[in-house]
Amino acid sequence: MRAAPCGTGANAEQLPENREVLVPIVETTHVIALSISVGLILITDLRLTGAILRKRPFTELWAQLKPLFTVGFIIMFVSGIFLFWSQAYKAYESIFFRTKIVLLVLAALNALAFEYTSRPTVSDWDTTVPPPQARLAGWISIILWAGIIAAGRTMAYTF
Repeated sequence: MRAAPCGTGANAEQLPENREVLVPIVETTHVIALSISVGLILITDLRLTGAILRKRPFTELWAQLKPLFTVGFIIMFVSGIFLFWSQAYKAYESIFFRTKIVLLVLAALNALAFEYTSRPTVSDWDTTVPPPQARLAGWISIILWAGIIAAGRTMAYTF
């Protein structure tokens, strides 16, 4: 009997069997968390663009949705790390994985730019159409998340 890899708590012979059960559970968790977090982020972004909920105060919408999409994002991030860990070499070699990571970094930078430029002035536009830089942040976020999801789904079919 071979020793188990560090941290697995299982014999090496058991790993393929455990993997067949664990990977689908982690994948399902990842997709559900993605649906929750990105769905709620999409609502926020569409409010930023002025496409929906124009009369609803942005601060009220943000206060209600941020805790939910934050929890969804954390679960999505952790499950994504486990998915990467399960096939790290294949993922790293994939152009779709690299694209997804670049898009995630850009989405994070877009969110930070919004937090430091538009969000401090939210009291000026809370119940009206946001200023151009806030609307732009919303559209950029929508485009980036669409690309992240497309790259992630393409990864799932390439290895």
